[in-house]
Amino acid sequence: MNGEKIINIALVGQPNVGKSVIFNNLTGLHQHTGNWAGKTIEKFEGTLYYKGYTINIFDLPGIYSLSTYSVEEIISREYIVHQKPDCVINIIDSTNLERNLIFTLQLLELECPVVIALNMTDLAKKKGIIVDDKKLQSLLNIPVIPTIATHGLGLTDLMDRVIEQINENREKPKVQFYTEEIEDSVNKITSLLKDSDFAYPIRWVAIKLLEKDKEFIKITGEKNPDAYNLALQITKDLETTNGHDSSILIADRRTSYASQIANNVVTVSRARKIL
Repeated sequence: MNGEKIINIALVGQPNVGKSVIFNNLTGLHQHTGNWAGKTIEKFEGTLYYKGYTINIFDLPGIYSLSTYSVEEIISREYIVHQKPDCVINIIDSTNLERNLIFTLQLLELECPVVIALNMTDLAKKKGIIVDDKKLQSLLNIPVIPTIATHGLGLTDLMDRVIEQINENREKPKVQFYTEEIEDSVNKITSLLKDSDFAYPIRWVAIKLLEKDKEFIKITGEKNPDAYNLALQITKDLETTNGHDSSILIADRRTSYASQIANNVVTVSRARKIL
């Protein structure tokens, strides 16, 4: 590359978190649109030239999860896994932290390098919501940068932290918040997946099998029948023991952990009077 320093970044987040505003602020006129290959979904790409870096920024569709329930979710998940961006910026709505963190936890389970843009901090303050970004950063063990995208505030700090994160070459984030029973189930399945040829992290695949994700059930059944059969048996055992569908058990633990984090970092006071 003749010494040229190139960084590829993906912007991800739930709808209406200010993701497009951040994309437009960072890329300005250096952007173009098209469609994702074979899809009718628009594809937004842009470029930022910053501190000697050429930073390619991809604005992925706004989604609520990384499941296979929609085309947008599949596009985002497959882009992160197959294109392997140097960093994923997860834009979060500060006024609705808990719901947004559920999505963040899925990103961390995907084992991609993540930096959080804690957006809309001004709106949160007006509602009497204060998010302790330092504590949030400590609990998730990933960088958290407060931003107010509509005013362009925090975006320089955000890009500085992204570059720093990449140059540090930090280990992939790891989160474990499931019950001992679920963790034991995940470990048993991953032990049989170790030699399988998956683009996805094997821990992610094991969790998806417990969530009864049809795509991963099909792929695992074809590539590793032993792991597939074990996952079926473990799923039945979990459901018999707990009296709930295994996919609900996984979702409940993720939601509970997001709630636990939010309760630890959010302070709610009287909303300020807006003149």
